[in-house]
Amino acid sequence: MAMTKQLHEDGLELMLPDDQGTIQIALGAQPATKAATSLYYQDTELVGIDQVPAQATITRTVALTPSTQTEPAYVTGALLALAAGAGLTVAAPDITVPSHHQKAAQAYVAALQPTLALLGVVLTPKPKKKPAKAQHRWRKALADIAFTTGFAGTQATVYWQKRNEMRLVAGAHMKPEPALNADGSLGFSARFAQQLRQEHQEAFGADFVTTADIVLKSTNEVGLFLYFGTTNSWLQFKDADGKTLDDWSVVK
Repeated sequence: MAMTKQLHEDGLELMLPDDQGTIQIALGAQPATKAATSLYYQDTELVGIDQVPAQATITRTVALTPSTQTEPAYVTGALLALAAGAGLTVAAPDITVPSHHQKAAQAYVAALQPTLALLGVVLTPKPKKKPAKAQHRWRKALADIAFTTGFAGTQATVYWQKRNEMRLVAGAHMKPEPALNADGSLGFSARFAQQLRQEHQEAFGADFVTTADIVLKSTNEVGLFLYFGTTNSWLQFKDADGKTLDDWSVVK
């Protein structure tokens, strides 16, 4: 038996096949009833199940009315378990599903999932925005400031002399060896750092102290060359007053 639908003035009603009940979709917040499980959405985010959270602006209500053989409260319990598993925090009544009813309720919800997904009814958390990577800007005043670091046992002074030039002053103490991965291999950053060191091997000795100024392209390269990275080097280089290279150049 195929699914049938009815379009009403206040929303859409779907009659599910195989005696699975109905799904009703309506705009705004519709009252919860004992005969159905009501899902409350604020835009695309599920914010309540059978309960409207305070200060929420409900844009859509999805009511699941199961067949007479399935208790709506148990469906609510199964959906709450799914929401919790997805890391969602939703407003809901306190419901306990008896253990001998849990499998039936879970099976009912699982059977509805493909249909619900097609309708845009999802039980997944709102994706978190990744923080934007900080942007740094060179200016002429930076060229005359000495920035020093002592990270990971190193000692070094650098000047950000041009937009794409960081000058590492002779006499810098480098970290001799990188930390290895658990399997004993070199990580990506360490491999790149080794390549940088090979390109400038004439500028430091066996004691890993530089004997000449070295010009690198970025703060990241300086950190890799000195101590194999593993940290935010913008925060490791500081002027005489303790102000970091990040403080001097970050774009806000």
